[in-house]
Amino acid sequence: MKIIRWGIIGCGQVTEIKSGPGFQKANYSKLVAVMRRDKHLAEDYARRHGIAKFYSNSQELINDPEVDAVYIATPPNKHHDYVLEVAKAGKPVYVEKPMALNYQQCQNMVHACEKAKVALFVAYYRRTLPRFLKIKSLLDAGAIGKIQAVNIIFTRTFCHDSGKPLPWRVLPDISGGGFFMDLACHTLDYLDFMLGPIESASGYTGNLGKHYPAEDTVCACFSFLSGVQATGLWSFNSFQRQDQTEIFGDKGKLQFSSFGTEPVRLLSKSGVQEFAIDQPEHVQQPLIQSIVDQLNGITECPSTGTSASRTAWVMEKILHG
Repeated sequence: MKIIRWGIIGCGQVTEIKSGPGFQKANYSKLVAVMRRDKHLAEDYARRHGIAKFYSNSQELINDPEVDAVYIATPPNKHHDYVLEVAKAGKPVYVEKPMALNYQQCQNMVHACEKAKVALFVAYYRRTLPRFLKIKSLLDAGAIGKIQAVNIIFTRTFCHDSGKPLPWRVLPDISGGGFFMDLACHTLDYLDFMLGPIESASGYTGNLGKHYPAEDTVCACFSFLSGVQATGLWSFNSFQRQDQTEIFGDKGKLQFSSFGTEPVRLLSKSGVQEFAIDQPEHVQQPLIQSIVDQLNGITECPSTGTSASRTAWVMEKILHG
């Protein structure tokens, strides 16, 4: 078994707990270098996390012979070009979600990695979290019978200090959209994982709060290749937070959240069952482990450039038709 030596491009907040330590704690994995444009911030991150090397230039990290694979944790507007650079260097690449600004960029990234014969992975880590694997196992075991439909509702308030710059997640030039791009992609992706590919999608969007340039309200309908039908409502200018996905079958239904930790609920004629499932300390570590295992020829990672491109296609159809 080979130890996969990782380098990170963009060591911001997401890497502090969610992902960064996972590269150190996964089996046969080691984080050896980080890069940030501000060299002092890169040095600070490396010092705090016990990493030997730090860079302020991405090419130096990508071309470091001691870096076997690269994790790109920048905002989405940088994903496309960095993936192409890593692919050109002949190294596997793991990129944050959403995969890119749009579906065409995703396709370019997939083709570049295929041409270079390197693996491309995307950080849709719910595909490996115990909570969502339990939901999938219940569906696969027929716990709710034949699956019929899905309904999603996700609302949250918008709180922002007017004296500070807007977060990049609501600036389309950087994020590709608004909070829908940043958050709904997780839900759409794990539904692809659980129920199979979505074959058609459409939606309506609005900017009702006028707090930022991107949409803050999205209504969607979509259908899966299996025939399952789905609806979704996302509002980021609501008075309260709500996060619920329901999957309906002809013998019951499942209720759960995309981002919460409350128990998964199975409702059927025999009553209600609840499944309390803890999250791992570093939520990306199980996916990182699956990537390392694939690179070592053991198993296949469930979140690839191909699967993530499908999610990008669905989001684009919902937002832009």
